[in-house]
Amino acid sequence: MKSMIAWIKEFCKQYKALCIMGLYAVVYLLAFYYLEHRQVAYHIIHFGIDAYIPFCEYFIIPYLLWFGYVVVTVCWLCIRDKEEGAKLVAFLIAGMTIFIIISSVFPNGLNLRPKTFLRDNIFVHMVRRLYAIDTSTNVVPSIHVYNSIGIMIAVWRTHLLKKHRLIKGAMEFLGLSIICSTVLIKQHSMLDVLTACILSSLVYAICYRSETVENESLSEAGAKIRF
Repeated sequence: MKSMIAWIKEFCKQYKALCIMGLYAVVYLLAFYYLEHRQVAYHIIHFGIDAYIPFCEYFIIPYLLWFGYVVVTVCWLCIRDKEEGAKLVAFLIAGMTIFIIISSVFPNGLNLRPKTFLRDNIFVHMVRRLYAIDTSTNVVPSIHVYNSIGIMIAVWRTHLLKKHRLIKGAMEFLGLSIICSTVLIKQHSMLDVLTACILSSLVYAICYRSETVENESLSEAGAKIRF
């Protein structure tokens, strides 16, 4: 028993960011479960461009791959590239917390899901199953989009993939596919996507600010030396 406790302590010490993300995930899921099941009046999100976006059931595949895309990448970076892993965890936690706050004070939902489907195939069945499990509420900003952007940033930055352009390109392509899937299977509005992009830009500026300041200081120092 003591050896197990000692191992857990050592693991948490060595992979601090990963453990923080794991603990936060539990808190987040509990908060999200509460928001999904509370009885409140929802503000229906409407964005004109949504009417021109077609439904495409095939994009259920990248939409579902999001779960593995986020979990595997976070674990991999927190273990193999701790610096980038810690920044990614900070980025994800900040955005997901803001999402919970927004959903708490501004309950929102969508009426975009199709009532009937033109085709009957396994992908449509998967979409129907998703609709039955996941409600169309608490959608602004889209966490699918926000977290995908966070993963794409981390993948682009990490030194682990500097010499693996094919893998990096595939992961970036999957991230873009996931973002597109949110509107193509009518799980989100384009407004959800846009707000997620804006939020990711703001949080990025905060989470990576120290690095930006450091780079600017180095540039200024170099300019003075050249002068």
